[in-house]
This record gives sequence, C-alpha cells and structure tokens, in this order.
Amino acid sequence: MSMEAGFELGFSTLDDEVTDRSLAVEGSLPDWLGGALVRNGPAVFEVGGERVAHWFDGLAMLNRFSFAGTDDEIRYTNRALRSETYRRAMEAGEISGQFATGGGYLQRVRQLLFDDPTDNCNVHVARVGDSLVAMTEVPRFCSADPETLETLGEFAFADALTGHINCAHVVPDPHRGETVGLLTTFGRPSEYTLYRLPDGSRSRERIATLPARDPVYVHSFALTEQYVVLTEHPFVTNPASFLLPGSESFVDNYDWEPERGTRFRVVDRDSGEVVATRVADPWFVFHHVNAFEAESGGDEDDDAGADELVVDLVAYPDADVVDGLYLSAAEDWFESGQDGQLRRFRIPLDGGRVTSESLYEGLELPRVARGDRTKPYRYAYAQGAAERDGNHVAKVDVETGDSRRWEESGLFVEEPVFVRAPDVERPSDEGVVLVTALNTTERRTDLLVLDGETLAERARAPLPHAVPFGFHGRYFREW
Repeated sequence: MSMEAGFELGFSTLDDEVTDRSLAVEGSLPDWLGGALVRNGPAVFEVGGERVAHWFDGLAMLNRFSFAGTDDEIRYTNRALRSETYRRAMEAGEISGQFATGGGYLQRVRQLLFDDPTDNCNVHVARVGDSLVAMTEVPRFCSADPETLETLGEFAFADALTGHINCAHVVPDPHRGETVGLLTTFGRPSEYTLYRLPDGSRSRERIATLPARDPVYVHSFALTEQYVVLTEHPFVTNPASFLLPGSESFVDNYDWEPERGTRFRVVDRDSGEVVATRVADPWFVFHHVNAFEAESGGDEDDDAGADELVVDLVAYPDADVVDGLYLSAAEDWFESGQDGQLRRFRIPLDGGRVTSESLYEGLELPRVARGDRTKPYRYAYAQGAAERDGNHVAKVDVETGDSRRWEESGLFVEEPVFVRAPDVERPSDEGVVLVTALNTTERRTDLLVLDGETLAERARAPLPHAVPFGFHGRYFREW
C-alpha cells in the first residue's frame, strides 16, 4: 500500500513565489479575525540535481496569510529565505552541512569551531522587538520583512550570549511579558544556558547555566509560571564525536541510550536555582504542549499548595522517529500512523516519583491558546496521525479525556494554530483553528479555518500551488 497520489508534493521543491495575492475564500471568516499567520518550513529539496537526505534539511520558505478583520479576505505571500546557506547552495550547486545531509569532515570542524554554522532557518518564527525572526537549531537567525517576507539579512541579538546549538522553540509567556529560550554550548564542560528576552527587547538575559556532561538533543522545553522544565531524554552526544571522521551529518553524532532514562531538571525562573531533578522512563520528545504548577491530586494551581508540576508533551518510545523523517523513509513513516502520544507527566517537587499517563495516541505538532501557556488549561490542538488517504486535526480536552477530530479524504493537515476570540476568558475554546493542508486531489495547499469548539469547517482558501510540508508558525494580531 502507498500513500495517496499527490502526497509526494509535500516533499517536492516549490519554486513559485507570489506577493500579496488575494485568495478566494469559500465560506465566511469571523469579523474579529485580523493580523497574520506566518509559517516556516523546508521548500527547496534539490539543488544541482542533488536531493537532500532529510526533511529537516530542505531550504527554508516563509508563508504569510493576512486577514482583513472586516470582510472575507485572505491575502497570501510566500518567499524562499535568501540566507547565506541558500546563496552558497545556489552558487555551489549543492546543499550540504545540514541536520542529516553531510558536508564532510572539514566542514563539520569549521562549523563547530569557527562559528560558521548553517543559517538555513527553516523551523520556526518569532517576534523580537519589531523584527520577524526565522529560527533553526543553531544560533544563527535571519530577519525578514513581516509583510513582504523579503529577507533582510542575519539577525543579531544585542547581548553576548553564545552557544553551538539553539533550541528552535522559544516559549513566549504573555503573562510575564517575556520569552524564554535555551542554548547548548559544547566544551569542557558542556552546558545549557537558559535565558529570558523581555518583550520589545533584543537583549537576552541569562537565567541559569546548567552543566551538561553528555548534552541531549533539545528541540523544545516546558515553562510554568515559576519554573523552566528541561526534559533531557536519552538521545545524547559526546561533543568530541563531531570532530571525528566517520559520521556524515549533525544527527549522526547522537545515540539513543535508554538505560539513562529521561531526566527532568526544574529551574526557578527568578533565582536560576535547580529546585528539583527527577528521572522517569526513557521517552523521546520533539514537542512540549504546555506545563503548569499544581497541587498533587488535582490540576488547579494554588500558590500555597503547588507541590508538583504537570508537563504535557508528545512522547515517543524511542528516537526512531528521527530516522523515519529521512526522505527515503518518510512515506513509510507517515503511512505507519506514527506513534507519538500526548502524554501527561506529573513531576513532584518534594522528591517523589514521576508518574505519567497517555491522553491521546497518534499526534504531533501540538498547540494551545497563547493565553493558556504556563497555566492550567483544557484544550490542545494537534496534527493527528496519517493514514493512506489523509490525516486529521485533533482536539483533546486534557481534563476530561474527550476528543474531536476533523478530517477529509485526500487532505494532509499540518500544525493547527488556535486563535481565541478577543475578550473571551480562558480556558474557553471559542475561536478558530488556522491550519494549512496539502490537498492531494487538487494538487495544491488549502488554508482551512475551523471552529475552535466543534472543528466544523468555517472557511477554506485554496492556494495557487502546493506548499511542501512545513514545521511551525505563529499568529500575530498586529502584523
């Protein structure tokens, strides 16, 4: 059995670019929906006749969907990110030195020791001050015009923090007016640096520096009102391996060592103190969903009685998912249904045992409402596991265990972004879900607008082309 005809478009190069194109909207949009959804992901997979090895290695493209807020109009722009890596690839006729596409021994040494890592920022986007910044897993960042998506060049923070690896998922905290991030530095010893970035600032402030004897691959982490939770799954590296001949790419230097278990380190956001270290069974994780402080035996936070942390994440039994996303294996991996599960971990602050339970089987790319971050919440939205002729949008009530799904034959949805209606109090699900989907029947991408409560389709806007499967995006009310 093979995937639906047209599925291959999700891993095919897109050369077409359009600017401020009005999309025909089928259905109606809420009149309060303004702003823009900006997405990021790989879109150039071949240069000079050579194809990259892994989904994560395609050259970046940004996509912008803007909403008028007064009528049923969506305007669309897409642009390949003209990074230094992009320019070098076009000049050399090949893409190399990425996550899983090797660039040779000398290139690995140069990238690690001489501060020349890739700037193929194809994972996420963030707002830093007034800049739209594209991010990837090394500490080089690209800025783009938030309206035209024209590449403006390399983005530099106004501080001296450095590292070799960047956690591509920074976590905005609208309640404290800051964003929290993480850098990994290889050395003797290696270390993690946690930092905060106040809203409107370009200067990061160190929260804590943690020793890391065998650094793990950190794609995301959890944040509560008072704590940062670093999930150290046993996918680890010896930094010296990056300098030795024999491996061809970045990811080749990491090994799955389940006997280590998964370690949670809990760091106070104000003092930088490590207040708890707990070890659980081995799980691999790309994405955290949300986290909050709670009183054991209940999910509600209580300033006087909070004695445990609740951390929701998408867990895998091992790191095989990384190999499953090589382009040579991606179709088989998608067809297998994936095995990521929404899993809730309870981490006691007083020295007890970590416990966990599964809340939903078969999902990825989870999102919650912006206002729900760091707080007790009810609803998570995610990309549900694929079958031969499509996948689904999943909505999970993490309090009751109830779930809903939206699906349509021939459609492969991506990351759903929930936008809560204005002036609605949390944890309401009144709002809309914005999600792009590869339409294999029509061989194009559609932007879907679903009802946040029922997941019923409210509107659909066909794009003029098929956009390759992307990673992440953010909704900005003011762009």
